[in-house]
Amino acid sequence: MTIFTAAPPRLVRPARAALISFLLLFPISLFAQDDSDIEVVRVRTDLVTVPAFVTDGRGRRVKDLAAADFELRDNNQAVRIEYFAAGTERVALLFALDASGSTREIISQQRETALALFSRFGRASQVAVVRFDEESELAAQFSGSSDAALKAFELPPLRNRRTAIFDAVADSLRAFAARRADATERRIIILISDGLDTVSRARPREVITAARELGVSIYAIQIPLYAPQDGRLEPRPAAKGFRELAEETGGRYFMAGDRRAALAAQSAYDLAPIFQAIEEDLQGQYVLGYYQGEATQAGGSHRLTLKLISKDKSRLRVRLLREAYNIKQ
Repeated sequence: MTIFTAAPPRLVRPARAALISFLLLFPISLFAQDDSDIEVVRVRTDLVTVPAFVTDGRGRRVKDLAAADFELRDNNQAVRIEYFAAGTERVALLFALDASGSTREIISQQRETALALFSRFGRASQVAVVRFDEESELAAQFSGSSDAALKAFELPPLRNRRTAIFDAVADSLRAFAARRADATERRIIILISDGLDTVSRARPREVITAARELGVSIYAIQIPLYAPQDGRLEPRPAAKGFRELAEETGGRYFMAGDRRAALAAQSAYDLAPIFQAIEEDLQGQYVLGYYQGEATQAGGSHRLTLKLISKDKSRLRVRLLREAYNIKQ
């Protein structure tokens, strides 16, 4: 159940030293947003949330589980699950759009398809857009309306062909860090790019670590560029770490189109099946939460474990998107 009662602030929070250090490594190119239109949901500040998903033997996400199906432990100490949410009732969604090359027109053409995904989330959800080439800009701040986001999908004329994908994701994470804290919010980045990074200073591993600390899952959609190889067209491989952005933050990687689409008019690309797969994937995610008691308030590192306790679910696999946190004393 969700608890909306307010409580005095406490000095119990995950340590963010690594995240802060990472975010200070690079100039901040996005302005902090105006939070005046954000709906505020009050929860006790010592709520620890644990995002997770469950897969079956074929790797498919499993939906329709309940809190009673799970056992959650903090440093091997069983805790009572007092918050449980499934699906997409409260989502902060950010589209990160590559405006640097041949994907620009494809992305612009798919804007209504992309925003249709957001329209199927809960009323408390919000959407934002970051556009990038060599630099990033927050083209649409987080809002419950998709109007600004729709306009932000109209990418400006090509400025340069250099691309900083990992820097752009780092900037996108800053947009999440600037939001008011909400332990119950699902945070998602949908990254659409050709996958070819040429000038980033941020390293993929640092970006992945920061995303996990902020509880952000990344869905990466590659619109590949094709080049002749051994007498046939082959997709140019994405930059090292592009696919891992998704696979190591609880999201998924998709490659759009095929050789036929690459040779045809750009309207041949249809991202609707990918967005549908993302929606289904999110419907199979869960957020569990507990309030710290005396047994789980000790300072230092806390390791989290989660398992299914129903015998008929023994073949299912649980994956935590947050496996540990630290408490400062």
